[in-house]
Amino acid sequence: MGVASGIVLFLVIWFMTFLVALPIRIQTQGEAGTTVEGTHHGSPEKHHLRKKFIITTAVAFVIWAIAAYIILGEVITVRDIDFFGTMSGARN
Repeated sequence: MGVASGIVLFLVIWFMTFLVALPIRIQTQGEAGTTVEGTHHGSPEKHHLRKKFIITTAVAFVIWAIAAYIILGEVITVRDIDFFGTMSGARN
């Protein structure tokens, strides 16, 4: 895994983790009872984005480190998940 592919892998993991963390502990305007004129009751009142950003970065780094160890240490290779045997043997 090169530097560019490592960065891309981290960014993909970070965005997936961030999208999972977004709806956690969100307080809507309807729940707070302070609906602003012209907005939906489900619009966020308190979203805690800074805290979610920091937590997401830490969790994504741990997941990325595990994935990098598996890839670089060749714990699981592409040949391990070749269920149809297309990678074994010589090509014609």
